[in-house]
Amino acid sequence: MKIVLPGGSGQVGHILARHFHARGHAVTVFSRNPRSAPWRVVPWDGLMPGGWIADLEQSDVCINLAGRSVNCRYTAANRRSIFESRIRSTRLLNEVVASLRRAPRLWVNASTATIYRHALDRAMNETDGELGGNEPGAPDTWNFSIDVAKGWEEAFFSTATPLTRKVAIRSAMTFSPDRGGVFDAFLGLVRHGLGGRQGRGTQFVSWIHEADFCRAVELLIAREEFDGVVNFASPNPLPNGDFMRALREAWGIHIGLPTAGWMMEAGAWLMRTESELVLKSRRVVPGRLLAAGFQFLFPEWPAAARDLVARWRVG
Repeated sequence: MKIVLPGGSGQVGHILARHFHARGHAVTVFSRNPRSAPWRVVPWDGLMPGGWIADLEQSDVCINLAGRSVNCRYTAANRRSIFESRIRSTRLLNEVVASLRRAPRLWVNASTATIYRHALDRAMNETDGELGGNEPGAPDTWNFSIDVAKGWEEAFFSTATPLTRKVAIRSAMTFSPDRGGVFDAFLGLVRHGLGGRQGRGTQFVSWIHEADFCRAVELLIAREEFDGVVNFASPNPLPNGDFMRALREAWGIHIGLPTAGWMMEAGAWLMRTESELVLKSRRVVPGRLLAAGFQFLFPEWPAAARDLVARWRVG
């Protein structure tokens, strides 16, 4: 297959490019800052048509991951960049894909599991999960993230593409042992003795192992019945306290200092990021994947944590 990855130079894009390249597929990444890689990388700005259109027209699958990182403080300028980078690049792809004579047969667009409300009481699947937005007491930063997710999906589905099937993946945190990724950040806390519960520790953590993420994308490619939204997450989200305990045990220590909510806020401010990434309860389950018979290699966090830690140590 020929697979194009707009915005594929980030962590998840690298995971997918590496996976498909290793299996002999022709992978092309569209990047604002092209760098040498084992696969083809071409420049694009996510704003205007360019030479990348020829690669898109020759592709079988488009997986769009374009968007400014949310690992930052939600200042007015950063909010505008986070929102516009997603909406404008998705609208551009819609215009181009709809105009192609030979369009990719599948377009997978990134979304996020944070689109669901803060959920302690029950799990959220694609059928009866409740979208968030303006819940009483929810911080403004949480509502902003939900607005971004809703706007992103609206932009994606706004234009008909008769030759191209569309799937938006509402993904939980994708864990790989790569340095600089989200797992590396959590493991860093454990390694420095700060791997206790975060906040109250009752908030749920939704996650997916990189191997299952890639295999789930392969399922979307193979199964024509998939369109609309699909949750990408392990079937077993767990409370933050249990999540951190399992990660400590995988690393080989039993004690980790807890971090109170106010400390999380202060630390996030110092690190120029937002506490939402940890304190919001994401209790998301992959209803459609499970209904299709998808078998997770890593359905439980303790086994996934042991695998990721072992590979991190040798990486």
